[in-house]
Amino acid sequence: MKKVLIASNNLGKIREIGGILAELDIVVVGQRELGVSDVEETAVTFVENALIKARHASAHSGLPALADDSGLEVDFLEGLPGVRSARFAGPGATDAANNKKLIESLKDAGSGPLTCRFRCVMVYLRHPEDPSPLIGQGVWEGEIVRKPQGEGGFGYDPHFWVPQSRCTVAELAEADKNRMSHRGAALRALLQSLRERHA
Repeated sequence: MKKVLIASNNLGKIREIGGILAELDIVVVGQRELGVSDVEETAVTFVENALIKARHASAHSGLPALADDSGLEVDFLEGLPGVRSARFAGPGATDAANNKKLIESLKDAGSGPLTCRFRCVMVYLRHPEDPSPLIGQGVWEGEIVRKPQGEGGFGYDPHFWVPQSRCTVAELAEADKNRMSHRGAALRALLQSLRERHA
């Protein structure tokens, strides 16, 4: 089985990615398991941040690396929190702190639907100097609910309403989330590219 390093310490994200990659007989390893440190995400776009993380992880582990940069874009906030989603409330912010800041930021939004989307860009590098990284992208449209609902998921999931399912992401079964999510869509696009490369 092929081993791929996931450039993340987010156990929810690693489990989600691992469940989808299992179909290609790929075993995922989180960067913490191999002592790979975080790297500062200095770029202003999702794709550049994902490349920064994948290069760093591959260079320090000697393994192929997969990294994603993903975030929540709220139309009322002109796309924020965007690439700052994980640190919206400041460096090292908890999910609870980020969610609190999100809802506070929407206090003047009125009572209409608060349209938003989760966006994910995923990058796969065979080695740190890989000149042709594989890139997959996914988008998941939804709306913000001000009161959190559900116990599952992580991040902004309790506030992200999925209209077709009539629930928040935090209320979805994990298999349904993988099938519908921005991360699932980005990973499936990446899988297709991996299959084509190895065909």
